[in-house]
Amino acid sequence: MNRALTFKSATAGGAGCCGVALVELKRVSFRYAGSDRHALDNVTLSAEQGEFVLLVGPSGCGKSTLLRVLNGLIPHFYEGDFEGEARVAGLDVRSTPTHVLARHVGMVFQDPENQLFLSSVEREIAFGLENMGLPRAEVKRRVREVLKEFNLESIKDRAPYELSGGQQQKVAIASVMALEPEILAIDEPTANLDPLSALEILSLVKRLVDEKGVLAIVVEHRLELTLMFATRMVVMHNGRILADGAPREALLRSGSLVGYPPVTLAHLLLKRKGLIDNGVPLTSEELASMVIRKWAK
Repeated sequence: MNRALTFKSATAGGAGCCGVALVELKRVSFRYAGSDRHALDNVTLSAEQGEFVLLVGPSGCGKSTLLRVLNGLIPHFYEGDFEGEARVAGLDVRSTPTHVLARHVGMVFQDPENQLFLSSVEREIAFGLENMGLPRAEVKRRVREVLKEFNLESIKDRAPYELSGGQQQKVAIASVMALEPEILAIDEPTANLDPLSALEILSLVKRLVDEKGVLAIVVEHRLELTLMFATRMVVMHNGRILADGAPREALLRSGSLVGYPPVTLAHLLLKRKGLIDNGVPLTSEELASMVIRKWAK
């Protein structure tokens, strides 16, 4: 009997429930070998199931380094000085092999071509499952369900290099989600995509958060596209966390550093001229509603 694709909702250390931290970093610092400055500097962060965490900040502020801690590349592969405590899905990152962490943290890189290398979409999705040593029948079941879940059935026999950037990014996400991780860590998924493809990918990630309870941690510069999907925004600068909270509040605190989306900047200019009330619109629809309410009085 077929059953829907499911995702683990419990941490490795106990029964799963809302409010249980899937990511817990306490005073984590890391300095790459040969560098005289910390890429991460005393970072404390906790994140739970069902959150869409938008991780932003200037280039070189530590965002990608933080993701490497989550999947164990730091401290296991990148040499340097690591301090503090990092736990992912209840597992100590220091003492847990990366192949074990990979079952809990699905990592998607900025350029999907760097992680897609097999001859077809179907084989790409099966690859990680086969490496886990799953029974053949289970591999086939998950591949079949992921292809359907991500609407990839029509291109399952095509080579990844033949696909568009948006299709490649979708295949990369599908490949890691076939492993049924609790955490999805994505490094600038829309960097090489047109706006429509970018919105499709971000909508897909949001659906995984809402329907599957996945914790998504997304590094992204295109705030005008991403803010509407995020439940939380974390701002980094020089290896430290400067702001962490609801997207509107974090944006007000850090907009001068990360930049305001055009719609928010337009609101600030209108507000300065007394043409609109207080608030932080994240979409053009929200700005239009604020203008109508103000001018209809």
